[in-house]
Amino acid sequence: MERLLISACLVGQKVRYNATDALGAWTQLDLFGRWQAEGRLVALCPELAGGFPVPRPPAEIPDGTGAEVLAGRAEVIEQDGNVVTEFFILGAHRALREAQRLGIRAAILKEGSPSCGVHLLYQGDFSGRMKAGRGVTTELFEQHGIRVFNEQEAELAAAFLAELEQRTSAY
Repeated sequence: MERLLISACLVGQKVRYNATDALGAWTQLDLFGRWQAEGRLVALCPELAGGFPVPRPPAEIPDGTGAEVLAGRAEVIEQDGNVVTEFFILGAHRALREAQRLGIRAAILKEGSPSCGVHLLYQGDFSGRMKAGRGVTTELFEQHGIRVFNEQEAELAAAFLAELEQRTSAY
């Protein structure tokens, strides 16, 4: 049975920067419930893995995306101006090591986060506006062959898992 690494906030853990969860972000609650009952979900927060406390100041990537952060061309900055890039990179690498240790090939991560954004990130000026791009952990996962979906793409993730399991059972 294929397992999914999932942002801890999406399973109800109050680990977000403002000490809230994002359990209400799910659109396919039936899939979430089934996966939870099957023991498929491995909850992890890359930001906590990187050493951040809860709560913490919000952080954004002003001049790029997770790809640029990993390449050393952009920084992750908290709203008060503190540069916290190294914590985001450390958390991404720890999350990757855990996923690899468990043989995980797919993840569902929280859209918009500077760690976990799949298609969108906050713009970087703390205005609440979004821009296209991946977060640091999402980018690292994709670079290492772990397919990443957001919480709105659970049906796509389910199809991907079924495909993986079908390929595995064919051998």
